[in-house]
Parts: sequence; C-alpha cells; structure tokens
Amino acid sequence: MTDELDALKAALKAIPAPDPDAKDAALRLAMENFDRLQGSTDATRLSQDRPNAAGFLNGVRRMLKTMTTRPALAATTSVAALCIGLFVAWPQLQQSWQPPLVKPKVATQAITPPAPPAQGPALAGKDDAKALGQGETAVATNTATPVTPTVPQADQPATTIATVPNPVHSNTVAPAKTPAPDTTATEQDATSLDKLAEAPATGLAAKQAPIFEKPTLAPKTSAGLAYSEPQPAPPAAALRGFAANQTASLQNAPTVAGTVAPADQGLADQSVLQPQPNTEAFSTAVPNPVHVTAEEPVSTFSVDVDTASYSVIRSSLNAGQLPPPEAVRIEEMVNYFPYNYPAPEAGGAPFTDTVTVMPTPWNPNTSLVHIALQGRMPATQDRKPLNLVFLIDTSGSMEDANKLPLLKQSFALMLPKLRPEDQIAIVAYAGNAGEVLAPTSATNRRAILGAINNLEAGGSTAGAEGLALAYQVAGQMPHDGRISRVILATDGDFNVGIDNPDDLKTFVAKEREGGTYLSVLGFGRGNLDDATMQALAQNGNGTASYIDTLAEAQKVLVDQLTGALFPIADDVKIQVEWNPAQVAEYRLIGYETRALKREDFNNDKVDAGEIGAGLQVTALYEVTAPGSPALLNDPLRYGTHTETTGSNELGFLRLRYKDPGQSVSKLIETPILPHGEASDDARFAAAIAGFGQLLQHSTYLGNWGWDQAIALATSARGPDQFGYRIEAVNLMRLAQSLSAP
Repeated sequence: MTDELDALKAALKAIPAPDPDAKDAALRLAMENFDRLQGSTDATRLSQDRPNAAGFLNGVRRMLKTMTTRPALAATTSVAALCIGLFVAWPQLQQSWQPPLVKPKVATQAITPPAPPAQGPALAGKDDAKALGQGETAVATNTATPVTPTVPQADQPATTIATVPNPVHSNTVAPAKTPAPDTTATEQDATSLDKLAEAPATGLAAKQAPIFEKPTLAPKTSAGLAYSEPQPAPPAAALRGFAANQTASLQNAPTVAGTVAPADQGLADQSVLQPQPNTEAFSTAVPNPVHVTAEEPVSTFSVDVDTASYSVIRSSLNAGQLPPPEAVRIEEMVNYFPYNYPAPEAGGAPFTDTVTVMPTPWNPNTSLVHIALQGRMPATQDRKPLNLVFLIDTSGSMEDANKLPLLKQSFALMLPKLRPEDQIAIVAYAGNAGEVLAPTSATNRRAILGAINNLEAGGSTAGAEGLALAYQVAGQMPHDGRISRVILATDGDFNVGIDNPDDLKTFVAKEREGGTYLSVLGFGRGNLDDATMQALAQNGNGTASYIDTLAEAQKVLVDQLTGALFPIADDVKIQVEWNPAQVAEYRLIGYETRALKREDFNNDKVDAGEIGAGLQVTALYEVTAPGSPALLNDPLRYGTHTETTGSNELGFLRLRYKDPGQSVSKLIETPILPHGEASDDARFAAAIAGFGQLLQHSTYLGNWGWDQAIALATSARGPDQFGYRIEAVNLMRLAQSLSAP
C-alpha cells in the first residue's frame, strides 16, 4: 500500500495544474466516483487496513459539500482531489491517465443508473474536463439549491460573497448545452473594501466585493434616467460629514436574512430568505362625527394640499388588495385631482373661494356644501429663485426597485424644469448623514445626476441627523429673495436618533422658523411610515406626496412642480359658522388630521397649511336642515333656544392666510347661500368623497354603493386631459371586485 501511495504522489506532482473549469469538472467526477466506490471492495479493504479510514472519508465528503463557492473551489480543489485519490481513485487513475485522452461519452437521455459497478469510469483528464465546461457536460437531473450568502458578524463590514451552484451528486446524467463559464465572482458590480476607503462618498453603505478577489467593475450607465451623458462621481470637495464615519456606516449595513447550513447537514437544509413583516404606519384619526349646530356651530380646520393617501390607495388596489381603512384620508383623495375653479382677480388675494350647494349623492334628505379655493399662478418672471436641498434616504430599507432606483429616476425628470438661477445641494443619510453635493447651479445636470446616481442603499436610518444637516446646508445657501426648501425622499422608516412622530414635530417646528420649507416624497411599501412623513410635512410648512410609479413622479415633480415649490399663501385656515335656523346638523368629510380649535383661527402663532402656486383646495360638508328625516340626533328635552335671524344663509365662511414670509394674517369672509349649480368638478369631487367613504366602510352612505359611485364619477369626468379621472373610475371598479364577498 505504501508503494502505491508513493506512486500516486509522484503521478499527481507530474500532472499540470488544471484551470478552474477543469477543477470543477474533475471534482464533480471525483465526487461521483467517491459515492460509487465508497461501498466497493477497494474501500472495504482500505477500511480494514486502516480502522479510521471510514470516518476520515465521511469527513472529507462533508467538507467538500460545503465548498461550493468558486473562490473556495479554486483554493481547495487540489487538496480535496489528493484526499479522494489517496483512499478511492487510485485504481481508476492508473488505468485512465494515458495518452491519447478520449472525451468520455455520455448518455443521450436521462437513464436510471444500474447497480454500481466494481470499478467506476475513469477520471477525466485536463483537456476533457475543460471540454466539459465549454461544450457538452454531465449535469444532474435534479437542480441543486444555491448556498445562502454568509451573514456578516456585527463587528465586521457587510461583504457580499458570490455563489455558484452546488456540485453534482447524481449518477443519472443527461447532455446539456451550457453557457460560457460562470464569471459571477469576477464580474459583480461591487466595490472592494480598500477601494471603498478611497472613494469620495462615505458614510453610505456601498456594494462591496467578495473577500477573495477584487472584481472588475462594469461602467455604470444612466439607464432609465432622463439624462444620458456619463455620470461622474461627486467632487471630493463637496463631501462633508462622511470621512469620520466610514466604519460605523459599514457596521450598520443590513445583514442577510438567512444563514449557511452547517457542514454536517444536507444541502436541502439550508435556510431561505424570509419575507419582511409589514410595519406600515399611517397618520389617521376617527372619521368626523355629525355635530349638532345648536351645540357646536363653528367648525375650524387647516387646509391640506397633500396627495399621498390617494397614491397609496392606488398602489394597494393595483397590487390586488384593498387599502387599510386607516390609510384613507378623503381630503387627500379629493385634492389629488386638478379642477377648473375660477381664478383670483389680479391685484387681489392670492386665491379665490367658490361655494356650491348641491344635493348629497348618497342621501336625498341632506345637502352637500362644496368649498373650493383656487391659487394664483404667478408669471414665470415673477417666480423667485430656489434653493433646493435634496435630502435622500439611502438606508438599507431603500434598496428595493420602487424606492431608491425610482427616486433617482424621479429627480432626473425634475431637473430640466428648474432654471439657471436655481441652486441644488444634496444631503444623504443612512447610519449617518453627509453632504454629497455642495450647492450647484441647476443647469449643471451632469454633476447633480452623477452625485444622485452614485448613491447606494445600505445601513440604518439616521433621519433626524439628515434633517438637521439639510437645514444647515439650506441656511448656508444665499438668501437674497430666494425660496428655500428641503425635499426629503424616504420611506419614512427612521430608526436612529429621533424617530417618534411627535418628537419630530417639535424638531421640525423649530427648524421652520428659519424660513425653510420641508416637502416629503414617500417611496415603497411594506415599511412605509406614513405617520412620520405626515408629521414632517405638516409641521415643516410643506406637502407630502407618495411616488409609486414614474408616471406619478411626472405629475408631482414635472406637471405640478410650480405648485409644489412656490408658496403663495402660508398658514391658511378655514372656519365655518353654521346658521342653526338653516342647518341643524353638519359633518366635515375628511380633514381629521387637520382639525383646529375654534380659538386657533385667530391665533397667528398656530401653524396651518400652505397653498402653492396654481393649486386648488377642496372641502366638503354634509349638512341637514331642521326637521329633515335625515336628522341623526334627537332634540334635547331642555334644548337651548335659537333665535332665527331671518337670513337664508346656511353659514358664514372665514379664511385666514399669511403672505409668504409674513407673520400677520389676513382675513377673507364669504356667506354660504343655498343656491348654485353643481359643476362637473363639484360632482366629481363628491364621487371621490364617496369612494373614500366606501373604502372606510362609512355608516353614513346608506344603500349607496360602488355602482352609484362609479356612475357619478363617470358622468362627471369632464375633459380629463391627463386621464386621472378615468384612472379613478377604474380603481373604483377594481375596489368593487376586491370587495365582493
């Protein structure tokens, strides 16, 4: 036996080192021989000669089963082949390693293997193994499961390790044409750890290379972006706040959900990636109740031009699910659509108000009071220059295609609409925050898109730190008559620093005193923190929108960009005093999260919503006349006496607003009269209000249902230039189908 081992060693030394493909093929064949011959007479005799041989063979086999990545195979195949050869393959190697080499024949069909022969097929030589990797090759009839990437330890940088399919372990083979050799490990779009230390960006977790070798990077492209020139890295001088936090950011990179199966377990025992739990949180309140006018004649609330709720509802319905009722904010659904309300007169208030009274679609015994505000659209030359700070969430939760990638495309659509005098700065945050791009002219799209396109997702979410830095950058930009605005793009999932919506309200309320507006763009589902985004927008003198498609980005950041960026009225409040002689009960439809106290209306220190250039605001009240069969409240036994004024006014509308940058409000007053013909705009708004109440399972609709809502919206579509209204009709139809028992 000693002589045979010496001869084997000499033979192995004389064999030229095979290339990686040959090593893979040789290892596969060796494993087949190993399985086949483990119970043969040679192995039995070897086990008798060496009592520990059987255990050693099993240990070698378990070791081979775990070495399935290409870098591991490259480093261990030689040792593995020697171990197998020592105990199993010597007889076959003696007979087969003779010139000329002949390519082994394989069956043309998958066959059932016969009983293992006394002596297995010869081990292929170098040329044959290489041919197996490039032409016809023996493949298993069952597909092996890829190994799950290794989970980084808490104190180590997160590192992506490339994987290849597991070795073949079946004796049943069939010919198959294979593609070119696998190059997964050497062609990943990744950055090695030493390259990351040299990169200008920082604190943001980047894609990293396998630890075994440095890959060749493919050049990035701007596919899907509106701008197609090469995208350079952001200038090193523009980066702040990152250098001292490289290690911390890498440690905060997300880990892979799943672990590699232990070496002593079968490949089928590997863990699989588990879906993430739904952690969505929405800012909502109990729907407004019916109020008795004699007891509470005054209703007060802040205007709202947000549209996020409608987009979230659309996202849910298009995914085949009804939205959760708490995600439905009816005022945001109604205000999503453009309306053709009368424009304000030149030289007057920045917006005009129009009131219409019409029958309630879902209750013939009540009336619907439709209040419409239309903002002025200033001429282009009258618009002030902009200071915009893009605050971009690059945490690990933003990795999905409908988050950071969609965000990049959305901002690319927006840039051509800006003017040369507008300034852009970019701040990003993950485990920490940093300035990615110093203030730059909006015409330098190459630098702006390059900085945005180089961002990658990874790490935790220090949103409050990002907000603080964004406000700081905005404060350092020139303010010679400019409008400053931070545009936060995030899924709202703050998990480092301040993360409570109430605490964020206080934080943002202090920052807004510097005159910088804050708008929020939401992305993605599953962990969408709508409550946080609403708290930020409402207290940051800004708006909240949700971007679920590139078409929605076109609407928000292109078609309505002027209204989103140029405020014409701050702290706009609405108050209605109802006449108890004409209105016994009333109900405000929506605006639950915008309710104000009666005394807040005249208090200029109380914050309220803003109206942007050219935007509309719509509010709807359902009112019930005295003596109507629709009254929901019984009269009080000892009720208060209400004098009749003799007026036919239903109520009195008061509006307060501030000119941008001013601290003293102005007042507008308008009586609500019981007349007016309902326009298509008013009727469509009523249909959308009914849509929202159906999604909320409202008890105020009676027998009015989906068919009636669809019919009303269809009849009130009007011109519908961009198709938003027909989309709403189709969403109603979809919701009706999903609601069917």
